[in-house]
Amino acid sequence: MSTDPKRWVAGHVAALPKSGIRDFFELVAKMKGQDVISLGVGEPDFVTPWHVREAAIFALERGKTYYTSNLGMIELRRAISTYVAEHFSVSYRPEDQVIVTVGVSEAIDLALRAFCNPGDTVMFHQPCYVSYSPSVALVHAQGIAVPTYAKDNFALTAEALRAAWKPGAKILMLNLPCNPTGGTCSLEQLTKIAEFCREKDLLVLSDEIYSELTFDGVHTSIASLPGMAERTIFLHGFSKAFAMTGWRIGYACGPAALIDAMMKVHQYTMLCASIVAQEAALEALTRGWDSVLKMREQYHRRRDLIVRRFNEIGLTCHSPRGSFYAFPEIKSTGLTEKEFSFGLLEKEKVAVVPGAAFGENGIGHVRACFATSYDQIIEACNRTERFVQGLKK
Repeated sequence: MSTDPKRWVAGHVAALPKSGIRDFFELVAKMKGQDVISLGVGEPDFVTPWHVREAAIFALERGKTYYTSNLGMIELRRAISTYVAEHFSVSYRPEDQVIVTVGVSEAIDLALRAFCNPGDTVMFHQPCYVSYSPSVALVHAQGIAVPTYAKDNFALTAEALRAAWKPGAKILMLNLPCNPTGGTCSLEQLTKIAEFCREKDLLVLSDEIYSELTFDGVHTSIASLPGMAERTIFLHGFSKAFAMTGWRIGYACGPAALIDAMMKVHQYTMLCASIVAQEAALEALTRGWDSVLKMREQYHRRRDLIVRRFNEIGLTCHSPRGSFYAFPEIKSTGLTEKEFSFGLLEKEKVAVVPGAAFGENGIGHVRACFATSYDQIIEACNRTERFVQGLKK
């Protein structure tokens, strides 16, 4: 009999690739102390605002260390309902149309497990966040990757959806603005996508975690368009705009029957989100908007810098309308995205993520996160320019 413990691992889990981001940054971690500038992990360089941290400390001092409702603290759900109505023009009842989750990642997992039968088909645009395709595989569903392109600023189009659609498709996953490209959709494009979803009777999982970090134009939630609130799960959280990654706090809003289904999965797995994180989130929603605006201003400034420098270096880079990621094309160097990333890290100590980590349509690109200081971005770009020039010798 085999003594290999791997024999007990489920086949669909064994087949999953490890995150292309985390795999790469294990190498970065080994280079600690070597003056590495990381443009890799998508995490704000800002610390969670002090008043938010203080709210969590005060909650602990008052002995708030117990379970909450499976749906989350009603005070937080009320604040979420108010915030979403004010910023996204969609109304949800806090009593039964909002659930607080352990980050948006858990919310996505809950939704897929609650709504997918084995063999169901889920569409998502690509390049996309690294967890989308594996999350679909984990619920024994089938994924359809819908390509987006640099020539369109990586905007998803209804035409691309129609070309990729297959009979029986059940769910469309959206991430606007998108990680890793910063691409988003105009109101006209989003309206056509909404029409397609209604025509094909698709449920939409709309991940809008980067929505506050929209630099050009105004962000519109697909849930706010006619006939879409009843077929959309609005997914959001605090990690990016509020600089609260480690708090692991997010939420989902949608029709009561769908939120109830998600809650069933949530109550048997996570039970509830941390009460301390929920107290911090409540403070962030009620008094944290000024901090969001200040951070967004800095990200906007950094975006303009890094996009300009990449293009000057000869790495064609569109200007992302949102998020804090640039997605330059590196084909002109003659290297693959993996060769470029490893070479840049080894020779110049700058870490970026190979674009293939985000799906087939990421091939030929790298993701550079500009959620680091302006001075660090200048130095990273100088090093990148030196690396690219060195390839020509």
